[in-house]
Amino acid sequence: MGDKAKNPCVSICKLKDDVCIGCGRSRDEMKAWKSMKNKERKVVNALAVGRLKALNKARKKKQ
Repeated sequence: MGDKAKNPCVSICKLKDDVCIGCGRSRDEMKAWKSMKNKERKVVNALAVGRLKALNKARKKKQ
């Protein structure tokens, strides 16, 4: 069955352009998390990692 996808929430629930700056999920993904299947959660986690990298890169450019 595989590993269970972990909730990426780090309790920094602040949105920038509809993406949480703490976990990288969109508002819709956060709302739907509990009803998602494990496979869907893994996809969301992978997307969230990419979003966080992009946010951090943009933040560093501003400094």
